[in-house]
Amino acid sequence: MTGKEDDTTRRTPAQHAVAEHLRLTAAGLVDEWVKLFAPDGVIEFPYAPAGVPRQVKGHDALLAHMSNFPETFDVEFIDLVFHETVDPNLAIAEFRSTGTALPTGKPYEQECISVVRTDENGLITHYLDYWNPLLAIEALTPDDVPSDPDDLSVTFGS
Repeated sequence: MTGKEDDTTRRTPAQHAVAEHLRLTAAGLVDEWVKLFAPDGVIEFPYAPAGVPRQVKGHDALLAHMSNFPETFDVEFIDLVFHETVDPNLAIAEFRSTGTALPTGKPYEQECISVVRTDENGLITHYLDYWNPLLAIEALTPDDVPSDPDDLSVTFGS
C-alpha cells in the first residue's frame, strides 16, 4: 500500500478525526463519537443498501443512525493507512474492520476507504464512507434464513 502508515505523532487534524472515529466506533461510544462532527456534519454512504440512508446530517440524525451499532457489531479497526494530502483538513484513509455481527455470531470482515473533511476546529464536516454493504448483510443474516436477492437490507440505527 502507498501512503503514510498510522503515526499518532504526526497526524493532521483530519487524520486525528478519522482515528478517533474508528476508536470510538469500535468502543461503542456513540455519544462521544457524534461529538467528532460539526453540528451540521454529514456522513455519506455511496453504496448504502436498502434500509440505510445514503446521507445522514446533523448530531441528532447521526446519533439516531449509529444508536444500535454497539449491539449490532463488535469490531476492531486495523491496518489504518493515511494517504498524503496537501490539505491538513482532508484525510484519505484505508483500513479494515474485523469482528462479529452480534445478532448472528457470524464473522464481520470489511475493507474500507474513507475520505474525511474537517473544519478549522478539527470537527468532521463531511465523512465519505466506502464499505461493502453485502458483507454486512451476509454477517447479519442468520444461516437458517434463505437468501432473497430482492430483500438486501441491513439496519443498525433507529
